[in-house]
Order: sequence, then C-alpha cells, then structure tokens
Amino acid sequence: MSDDYRQLLDATIQHLEGLQARGVRHVAVSPESLRALALPARPVAVNAKTQMQPVMGTSVSDPARSSFFKRAGSETGAPVLTPKAAAALPAVAVVPSPAILNSRSASEKSAAFAALRERALACVKCPNLASSRKHVVFGVGNIEAQLMFVGEAPGADEDEQGEPFVGAAGQLLTKIISATGLSRADVYIANILKCRPDMPPGSSGNRKPEPAEMQTCIPYLHEQIDLIKPKVLVALGGTAMEGLLNKTGITKLRGQWHEYRGIPLMPTYHPAYLLRNQAMSEKRRVWEDMLAVMEKLGLPISEKQQNFFLKT
Repeated sequence: MSDDYRQLLDATIQHLEGLQARGVRHVAVSPESLRALALPARPVAVNAKTQMQPVMGTSVSDPARSSFFKRAGSETGAPVLTPKAAAALPAVAVVPSPAILNSRSASEKSAAFAALRERALACVKCPNLASSRKHVVFGVGNIEAQLMFVGEAPGADEDEQGEPFVGAAGQLLTKIISATGLSRADVYIANILKCRPDMPPGSSGNRKPEPAEMQTCIPYLHEQIDLIKPKVLVALGGTAMEGLLNKTGITKLRGQWHEYRGIPLMPTYHPAYLLRNQAMSEKRRVWEDMLAVMEKLGLPISEKQQNFFLKT
C-alpha cells in the first residue's frame, strides 16, 4: 500500500471516529460513492514487477487496522471488508445524498420526514433542555417548499404550542411571508435548536442558545434541509446566521447572498428585532432582503410590492 493511500485511509477512519465521538450518526454519500461501495474490492496493478496494490484495504502489519479486513483467497490477497469486520467500524450511519433523497416518491419522502421527526421528539442529547421543555419544536410547513426559514430556537410560546414562530415575532413573520404572495403553508419554518433554551427558575424571557447546544442539535436541521432541498434559505437573525455559517455581525451580513449546503442563503433581521425597532428604514431593509429572495425564486414582483416601506 502506498504511503499516500495509507494516509488517506487513516485520515478517513479518524474523521469518522471523530464524528462519532461528537455524536454524529449520519453522513451524506454521493450516488457515485454508493455505487462504488457496492462493488467488490479489486486490485490495481502498480507494475509488472511489484505486488498488486489493493483498492481498499490495510496493511496486515498494522494491528490497529487489520482487524477490519480479511484477505480474499486470491493471488494478490486483496483485502475485503466482511460483514463481521464492517460491524467493527465506527457506528456512523450512511444516508443517501440530497440527489438521492430528491428522487424519492412523495410517500417515501413523507415517511422519511416522519421518521426524522420521531427521532427528534425523542431526543435527550441535551439533558438540561430535555428536562425543562414542554414540547420539541420540530418544524412546520411544506416539505416540498422552495423557501425555508431558519430561526435560532423556540421561545415560551413555541415551547407551549410545539410549533415555531407562533408568538408575536411569528405573527410578524407570517405577515412578511404573506407580503411575498406566499403563505406559511407554502414554506417551511424551523429552528437550529429544537428545544427552548432552559431558563433559571422564576426568570422570564429567552436566552441565546449555547454553541455546544446548536452543534448538538443542528444535525436534525441538516436532515430537514437535505430532505426538503429548498431553492432558498433565509436565516432569521444573528444567532441563526452564527449557527449556520459560524459568522457574526448580522448588520453587515444581511442583504448579501451566502451559500449553505449548496443552497443560496439570505440572512436578514429576526422579526423580533423589528418589533423592538419600528423604524421604517429597518422594515425596508428586511423587505429588500425578501425582494432579493423573491427574485431568486422567480416570483412575480409587483410595483406595489417593490415600493413597500419606502418613504412617500
């Protein structure tokens, strides 16, 4: 085995083990990779005077890796991954890539979404959040949506009802969506965190999710995005932007296109910010962001819509 190949194999295994240690249980795999994994291991000749180099395998002199493989009864001894050996590999489940997910029938997609929802509802990865929550706020809307909104975390109203954006900020978001000509039933709405961040007894309001909490919970959002595969994502507020792209400064970032998991992403102010700041100029900034989203989606934009929140 070449040094380059050994380094690549070791790096791959270490990466999967690292993901497992962080609680990751699903990784996306392209259709080409899935087809390649289904093929038997085949040797590749290095040259006529040297041994054959295996396409997949490990050195028998490496006890830390050789237990994953056994040698096939061939002249080259190309190592082959057996079912028993596969069970010893890091327990990271392989899920199809978004291209495969999008090829599913409506019933298959709905079933996959329902299974994901059940896993999220039963989640107790953050004991403090699981013990304090009333409901897991999974998400709501059309799983065939072209437009998906992502907030930061449920508040008290959302925790009470089990649905995202149902309080005052949610009502304003509904009005913003309606102004584009769409409805809540046309889009999908979710949060990075599925549980309300716990608060000290007797305190009111909501706290910002911790980075570790967002990192733990965001795989559920990743699966939602990969199943829905919207054409455009909208990040609502600085915390959502931080959780998605690990960037801060919503004032500077809003109004500019970014990309997340291969999807155009537009950051804008959280509706709660507009409730605190009623200035027409701030409303116009959010609306300009939504006009850019509408244009990206190919939605019709009337002259009336174009002039919303402009000073007369």
